[in-house]
Amino acid sequence: MYIREKIENQIKALIAGSVDAAMEAGDFSVEALPEIYLEVPREKEHGDYATNIAMQLPKQAHKAPRVIAESIVRHMNIDSSYVEAVEIAGPGFINFKLKSDWVYEVLLEIEAMQENYGKTQGNAGKKYNLEFISANPTGPMHMGNARGGAIGDILAAIAEWTGYDVTREFYVNDAGNQIAKFGDSLDARFRQLMGEDIPFPEDGYQGNDIRVHMEEFIDQEGGADACQKYLTMDEAERKGIFVDYALEKNLKKMHADLEKYGIHYDIWFSEQSLYDQGAIESALKILQDSGAVYEKEGALWFTTSEFGCEKDDVLVRQNGLPTYFMGDIAYHLNKFKTRGFDRCINVWGADHHGHIARLKAAMQAAGVNPDHLEIVIMQLVRLMRDGEIARMSKRKGEMITLTDLIEEVGRDAARFLFNMRSPDSHLDFDLDLAIEQSNENPVFYVQYAHARICSILRQMAEDKNTEGPANLTLLREKEELTLLDMLSNLPNEIIVAEEKMDPSRITHYAMDLAAAFHSFYNACRVRVEDIELMKARLALIKGTKQVLANVLEILGIDAPERM
Repeated sequence: MYIREKIENQIKALIAGSVDAAMEAGDFSVEALPEIYLEVPREKEHGDYATNIAMQLPKQAHKAPRVIAESIVRHMNIDSSYVEAVEIAGPGFINFKLKSDWVYEVLLEIEAMQENYGKTQGNAGKKYNLEFISANPTGPMHMGNARGGAIGDILAAIAEWTGYDVTREFYVNDAGNQIAKFGDSLDARFRQLMGEDIPFPEDGYQGNDIRVHMEEFIDQEGGADACQKYLTMDEAERKGIFVDYALEKNLKKMHADLEKYGIHYDIWFSEQSLYDQGAIESALKILQDSGAVYEKEGALWFTTSEFGCEKDDVLVRQNGLPTYFMGDIAYHLNKFKTRGFDRCINVWGADHHGHIARLKAAMQAAGVNPDHLEIVIMQLVRLMRDGEIARMSKRKGEMITLTDLIEEVGRDAARFLFNMRSPDSHLDFDLDLAIEQSNENPVFYVQYAHARICSILRQMAEDKNTEGPANLTLLREKEELTLLDMLSNLPNEIIVAEEKMDPSRITHYAMDLAAAFHSFYNACRVRVEDIELMKARLALIKGTKQVLANVLEILGIDAPERM
């Protein structure tokens, strides 16, 4: 148990004990004590922790909040605790000021746990599936995929640090209309390259990658003469060959590009496999058995409106073909019922927002707790260059690809900057800032803090005066205490980031920790004449180096020793 958790548990126990003592004294009476919440006041003068418990009790106690708070404080015994003082503020808030010596335990925790500092086990034994990016494999991945990748991969890391058994999953959309359009596009380019004067489909994929695929296919087959046989082949068979060829190429490139981006998937799940293995039929039967399916005008419908949605949805069309919605239901039932995940998280673009309630309704009808399916909605990215918006169009092939981005700004800057804001916020990605080697660039600023500590440690490595245990109570300067306080926050920041599904909390924690270190560096020299103080400050920067490294690991970013 981390020091912060020990303190918070102790304060909650003090509050609960005080309420009991107040009731025994006849000050007031409550039937049930609600859950006690603590918060960290924004203003330091209000203490280290505060609770509004006295403002939750008036209806039961028949007393004013302030009167209840005064009674609670009067019966509170803080001897032998981490609490130095307790005060009442406003209408009944209770503020707690901690003794100053608790912060020194943080460095002992870091030294003992090293690369595991920040990890908790509250979610141990639970299976967690995180599906993200899942771009159509019909062309290169672009900027939106890049943001989704950074968000998803860091969310997965955060979940692992809270104890979850995490599976990172990519849903390969290798069935449906987009694949039919892909086949049409490949076939048209092939026939044009073979000399036929035919128009290209208006809604086809116009990127140069389609032409390159077919040029390489023709070369692989031995040239135009050898490819004449495909022109006389059944059109559906020919398109199938082209799709299989190009999909394999695209998926290999996706694998390679994502590895460069620092993302490794545990599972690449094929949409087509749902059809091949009968999962669509099985899912449909589950819904039919639940009574949530009816037939109308030759189609099968799901009673979505009975679950609070505006209208019902088609599951199987009149021609007998399942809708995309039906496939998505089957896919998620495969996660919950077949593979047994306790919790499933999807990272989706904002254009999928309307699909959330429908899918949750289907899970509920199928006997799955809809709360166990959670959707992280990701807003759009605007790419900025020279202060102007760079326009992109995937259909026309005019876009910045994931590969382009990594080559231009690097993996670290991309992953960091994509998580500068919460997923549900729009983001401007500044290419100029991403490559700037200055403190204006937040990833540079954080990495430089780590490199600066490594530099100090190298310079002091031969100093024999630094050997032996350190007297940490000598760390009394404001900048030293601020840095210690920041170090203590990591475990809880990870827990809250996981609960809120917001990886930007970790990014901002990294920036705040780097800022606290840089302030310490500017105010407090490590190599000083006072040997004991030097040893204490050396212990402080070693702990800071470890925590920075841990945070950068969560973010999937290098922790450089030299810059």
